[in-house]
Amino acid sequence: MSEQIKLSQIYEKRFSGHEDYRNRVWKILVTQFFAKWVKNSVHILDLGCGYGEFINHASSQVKHAMDLNPKTKKLLNKDITFHEQDCSEPWKIKAGSLDLVFTSNFFEHLPNKNSLDRTISEIIKALKPGGKLIAIGPNISVLKGKYWDFWDHHVPLSEKSLCELLEIHDFKINQSHSTFLPYNMVRVKKRPLFLVSLYLRFPFLWKLFGKQFLIIAQKD
Repeated sequence: MSEQIKLSQIYEKRFSGHEDYRNRVWKILVTQFFAKWVKNSVHILDLGCGYGEFINHASSQVKHAMDLNPKTKKLLNKDITFHEQDCSEPWKIKAGSLDLVFTSNFFEHLPNKNSLDRTISEIIKALKPGGKLIAIGPNISVLKGKYWDFWDHHVPLSEKSLCELLEIHDFKINQSHSTFLPYNMVRVKKRPLFLVSLYLRFPFLWKLFGKQFLIIAQKD
């Protein structure tokens, strides 16, 4: 079984029945929280874009999305350029062209640390000077054993270990939060959407319920 087919099957089993809810949650996340970075970015990439929940709601002049799942392309808006490839291999995106790379719940799915290291190299190559990386992911320091509740989690990461890797690649860390969003949206009860907006407005709630880190880093 190819990696692409296996990936499609995992996504379909995991997210079936949750697509509309996830899309509505991400619309709130993009328009009410991440908009402050997106609005200043002309060229953006959604790395490991999944079903395109972030990039489809992002308002930007030039939008790219990258994923290994071949079914992703049909879920993306027509104005998005899709790159179906291994992100640790050389990108077809012009060097120094991106203002923002966004990635959520993706780095932990890479097969090993070497793959992640090569991916970070491609990110910093593609970013303009001053360009930013926004990374969200489950924090193993907070979750401990629950980190491994998903079959395709391979690389254990905390905000500290990822920040260290980014600094090795000469990123400057602008923000680092050990807790931001709850762990996932597919094995929990669906919550009223107004609670999502409320949650984003009060960072003290992140410390109580957050299980994922948020890192914003900048290329010098």
